[in-house]
Amino acid sequence: MSQLLAPTNDYVFKRLFAEAPDLLVDLINDLRPDLPDIATVEVLNPSIEPSELTGKYIILDVLARDQEGDCYNVEVQVRRYGAWHKRGLFYLARTLGVQLNAGEDYQELRAAVGLHLLDFDLFTATASEREQAIWRFEMRDERQPEITLGNILQMNLIELNKADRLGVPDGPLRAWITFFTHWEEEFTMAKIAHEPVKRAMSRIRELSADEEARRLAFVRERALRDEVSQLNEARREGRQEGERLGIEKGERLGIEKGERLRAEKTALNLISLNVLTDEQIAEATGLSAEDVVKLRAER
Repeated sequence: MSQLLAPTNDYVFKRLFAEAPDLLVDLINDLRPDLPDIATVEVLNPSIEPSELTGKYIILDVLARDQEGDCYNVEVQVRRYGAWHKRGLFYLARTLGVQLNAGEDYQELRAAVGLHLLDFDLFTATASEREQAIWRFEMRDERQPEITLGNILQMNLIELNKADRLGVPDGPLRAWITFFTHWEEEFTMAKIAHEPVKRAMSRIRELSADEEARRLAFVRERALRDEVSQLNEARREGRQEGERLGIEKGERLGIEKGERLRAEKTALNLISLNVLTDEQIAEATGLSAEDVVKLRAER
């Protein structure tokens, strides 16, 4: 099973779920067990454009709409970059905003739900953050979080690796987390009894046997690696430039400090002669008149 394609490759992820809406229904229901189950979805962007495989910051997400009109943005995120959450919020808000045409009733608005599977740890700053892997963000009051504007706009995040480390109760959600983190481990996957995950594994095997799918998955992985390399190279160049500027700045500061010391020494000598005014000494040394007054007082 070591040759299986990774379901966390976003090209594979989209092929896996956009081409099997019934499997997408199971995934959505299992990732949001506190909400009523949906029965069907319509995938709004089933095709994969060639530019999506190599485009910078393009995410191969799955957009779907259920029978009630609620919209879902389902995606796997394999790397962390600074603005990814802003991008997710932007597209989620746009999904909500494009539902109505001019003159239509706001009552017709349906929920816009983001379901994001993260192949990295996002929240790690505090001990409490490190002990939680499943997150749900909605519009709630800061001081009274039980007061909400409803769940019409919500973003659900699952930190896959953290959730696997921390463990979650047995059930469909745990089965999906195991699938996304241990798909290569035959013994582990053989113990999964959840039928949708078993179907997902069968689909992964089918895609892995498809030479064209393997080639395109590799193209996507290479594009992501190249992007990471370019970012790292830019950071290295930035650090080197910063170090160079820091050295130059230090040299400039040292020169400026030496020049000032020489000017102050000259000013003190002129003050001791007591033949020039403070303004004349300032003009001769390049110091300010205030500096000369201070030197005279200190002397």
